Amino acid sequence: MWNPLPLARRATRLLATAAVTLAALFGLAAVLVTQPVSQELPFRGQKRADPGLLRRHVEFLTVAAAPRDSDHPESLDRAAAYLRAQLGAAGGRVRDQPFTAEGRTWRNVIASFGPDQGPLLVVGAHYDAFGGFGANPGADDNASGTAGLLELARLLDGAPLGRRVELVAFTNEEPPFFASPWMGSAVHVRSLGATRVEAMICLEMIGFFSTEQPWPHPFFRALYPQRGDFIGVVGRWSDASLTRRVKSAMRGADRVPVVSFNGPRQLDLDASDQRNYWDAGIPAVMVTDTAFVRNPGYHTPDDTAATLDYERMAGVVDGVLNSVLHLAGPAA
Repeated sequence: MWNPLPLARRATRLLATAAVTLAALFGLAAVLVTQPVSQELPFRGQKRADPGLLRRHVEFLTVAAAPRDSDHPESLDRAAAYLRAQLGAAGGRVRDQPFTAEGRTWRNVIASFGPDQGPLLVVGAHYDAFGGFGANPGADDNASGTAGLLELARLLDGAPLGRRVELVAFTNEEPPFFASPWMGSAVHVRSLGATRVEAMICLEMIGFFSTEQPWPHPFFRALYPQRGDFIGVVGRWSDASLTRRVKSAMRGADRVPVVSFNGPRQLDLDASDQRNYWDAGIPAVMVTDTAFVRNPGYHTPDDTAATLDYERMAGVVDGVLNSVLHLAGPAA
């Protein structure tokens, strides 16, 4: 009589082996994607970000300088003048970077800290907002990142820096200039010439936090938090080392949880200004609250200053400050 037990045992072993293999592959993928870190780099800042100042900057950009889109260059000029004044008051060596596109003059605003020469670290955020549909305050996108840049300047004043740091407020990140040679970040990259740029950090929507975190795919739900109380560091596969460094420094600031994602650029990872540094072969990461994945006010009139969490936003700025001090500061 035929005994089916040996066959059943073999099938069970095969299924068990397959399950273990799949679990191992998932674990490996999770490690590659999430870049777990065990080290937290100590906080080197002498000051902490001020939530009240962040709110003041966001309110100016969303009210006095609105609408900040390409159809209203006079509003962009008001925003640029405000940025120039704030960056100068913070001790930066400030200059405009004007350029012409579609018959108009646009401008990036740049503040330098540390040495005048040598390798460069860039931190940037776009100050324009999406237009074309009516009133858009553009608080999270991207007055939040711009306000973070201004507060970062205040915190860097007098800090010991072994490398030059450029804080760049970009214009023309939004359509109709997105992915064109006249994105402000593309203009900035071309101006660098042969300058050695060690890394770029892009601040893209850093102020919206929520009790729930939507995810577009079960893979992300399995790997990342279900509460929208964290900030993300995002890069390509080749940015893994920079991602880990920035993540470790941000965690060391110890004010807001930090997660990270590394993956192929084709997963829409290049939807902000870091794309132009990647095109130039420069390591770059984006610091973000996950943008439209989390924020229902994205590119709508509901993206107002009142919807942002300035305490957590200050924690993000502290984390970016610590990243800058570890990447560009003198060796401890």
